[in-house]
Parts: sequence; structure tokens; C-alpha cells
Amino acid sequence: MQIISAHKNTDFDALASLVAASMLYPGAQALLPSGVNQNVRSFLSIHKDIFDFKTAKDLDLSSIYRLIVVDANRWVRLEGLDPLMRRTDIEVHIWDHHPEIGDITPTWSRQDSLGATTTLLVEAIRERGIDFSPICATLFLAGIYEDTGHLTFPSTTPRDLRAAALLLERHADLKVIQTILRPTYGPQQKEILFRMLADTRRMKVNGYRMSVSKLELDGHTPGLAEVVSMYRNIVNVDVAFGIFRDTRTERCMVIGRSGIDSFDVGAVMRILGGGGHAGAGSAIVKDATPDGIEVWLSEAIQDYRQLPVQISDLMSFPVDHVTPETPMKEVATVLNEKGYSGMPVMEEDRLVGIISRRDLNKVKSRQWQSPVKAFMSRKVVTVTPMHTVAEAMRILIKHDIGRLPVVQDDRVIGIISRSDAMIYYYDLIPE
Repeated sequence: MQIISAHKNTDFDALASLVAASMLYPGAQALLPSGVNQNVRSFLSIHKDIFDFKTAKDLDLSSIYRLIVVDANRWVRLEGLDPLMRRTDIEVHIWDHHPEIGDITPTWSRQDSLGATTTLLVEAIRERGIDFSPICATLFLAGIYEDTGHLTFPSTTPRDLRAAALLLERHADLKVIQTILRPTYGPQQKEILFRMLADTRRMKVNGYRMSVSKLELDGHTPGLAEVVSMYRNIVNVDVAFGIFRDTRTERCMVIGRSGIDSFDVGAVMRILGGGGHAGAGSAIVKDATPDGIEVWLSEAIQDYRQLPVQISDLMSFPVDHVTPETPMKEVATVLNEKGYSGMPVMEEDRLVGIISRRDLNKVKSRQWQSPVKAFMSRKVVTVTPMHTVAEAMRILIKHDIGRLPVVQDDRVIGIISRSDAMIYYYDLIPE
């Protein structure tokens, strides 16, 4: 017998991958973990007669000669398959969109860094010319949409979009997807969100703005992932974690959400024995207190190697500037010739103001020989070289300005503009 397994707390990417893998491995038995997320549970309650799922406890594991693992690469994420860990007489195939190597040693694998594992399998189905129904097309598209945030997460690739286009051509139903991917948010989730906000503590770890909230819950609570996403948005941090201790089982569910592409929350969750991707991850931790897990998280983030890009890596220098006595006509000429939207005004090494193209609009015809100090802005917003690009962008947006002098020890050592930030965020090649 050959079996197909996905990770615990099955989401739509894992469910869709199970079904897609069943098409690629005819005769293989798909195993559905006992724990699935609420949206998947609702979907299966309607479609359970369409799909043939079993659990590991329904099977004689001694008869298995091939294990196909989808959307996971660690044994701890699989349910009921521990007896297979030490067997050397079985083939193991892995299909996964997490490029990190886990502790499952495959005899064959396809692991590409994509938005969803479903994309990998849909590509293989297309290559082999396998036909599938609109219902399957809808499920596959739900898997891709869920794990890519409807194709908006930074982990989304052109291959995810091409797979989604193929599924739409095969009559995937977007109305059904809107229904099945609807977040679980009711009075219970609202109460948890309010409790998390009341417990909010913001901190800065390794350059990241982080918040951790710890709660005790009585039994399983659906929709926690959506609550943590809302929590991160409301408290406006780079990374947020919810640590939920189930008082019945004494296990802790840890859910993380990241809003920046420089921090892979899934990598941190893998340290805790869980998984995920850049924007989202989770882990179930046994025999640990919420306080201990918080310390664990802080240490993991402190040691996180993918450091955010600092302004010092991106700023322009040396800094073109004018003096307070420079005539406005000369300033206008420099701005036009250089293509700048503004320039610092400096007296020796000291920053005394900033002049922008908008200030030129204040100049009347008889004033073009007046010094720039008569028109410059004296309230200058600055940053340090240790600020991140994301922090600089927030400052630029907050103050509606086009450039930020970079100051260290009261000296201007560089400047970062909106254009510099756009080059970084969109991987543009400067002209």
C-alpha cells in the first residue's frame, strides 16, 4: 500500500495537495489528520462524499511500501506515522513549497520555494495531462489562494499565478472560494482579540517591532489564526505572536504573523517544531509554559540571521547640499539638473534645514536672488543609519516627505529618498 499524508491542523493548501497527489499516485490512500482548521472542516462537511480519506489508525502500517508527504517535511507534523520513521524499506516522496530541509529523508522530492504546495502538484497534473473536475479546480485554487493571501503575500511567485489562471480556465468557482475562505470571526474570536489587545506589550528585538500576547483558553477555539492577523494589524508591529494555552490539554498553540518580507515567521515556528511560510506559521508545543515559550521566541528572533536591511546599506552618499546663503535661483538650477525633489541645507557639517521643490512654488519673481534660508524648512525629520528601510518608509509616509537625511553623531552621513526605498522594495535597477 502507498499512502499520502499532510500536516496536522490541515489547511486548504494541505487538503488540496492531498487530493492532487491522489491524482498523481493512482491507488494511493490519502490520510486526513484528525485536526483540521475550521474552514476546511466546514468544506468537508459538505463535500465529504466526494473525497476518500482515511486516518493512520485505520490502516495496517506494516503493509506500506511508499509514503508521499505533501506540504510538510518533518515527522512531528505528521499524525500517527511514527512507526514509519525507523523503516528503511519504504520509499518516501516529498512535495513541499518550504525549501528548508526537514528531518524526513526522502528517496525522491520536489521542493521549490513557491507560495503554495498545491502549485507544484497542479503543474505536475498539467504536465501529465490528467483531467479533473470543476470541484477539484475550486479546491486547488482555494489552496493556492489561502497560502498566498489571495496572491498578495511576498512569497507568491509567477508560477502560483499561472497555476491559478489554469484553474480558472478549468472552471474554478470564485464565489465558492469566497465562501470557504471566509475568516472565522464571531463573538468568541472578538472576545479573544480584545483580551489580546489588553495584554499587548510591544518590544524591539533584533531590529524588529514585535508583540507577544499570552492567553489561556478552555478547549479548542477556531479562528485563532485570523485573530492573530487582526491583532498584528491593529497593534501595528512587524511580527506578532499569540501563545494560547489550552487548560484542558495543557498544550500551547503558538501562532505567528509577519508583515514584512525580511522576517520569515515560518522559520521561527520550525524551531518550535511547527512550520509555515514567510508571512504565517504555527506550532503546537507540549510541556512548556507560555512564559517559557515567550523567552524561546525572543531568543530565536534575537539569533535570527536574516537581518533586516539597514538604511546604511541603501543610503546615498556623499550628500549633495546647499548652504543657507545659496540664492534660490541657484537652488532651483541644482534641483533641476540633478533631478532631485529636495536637498539638505547645511552649514559646515551641521544640518540646518531642507529645501524641496514644493518650497520653490513659494518664490515670487523678485525673490529668486534671496537666500535659501528664507524658504527652507527648519523642522527636519532625520533617521539614523541603524533604522530599517521599513521604518524609514513609515516616517516618509507619516510626514509626507520625499527624503530623509541620515544623521550620526550630529553629522549628516547620507540620505535616503522615496526612490531609494522603491528600488529596494521592487528590486528595480536604478537608471
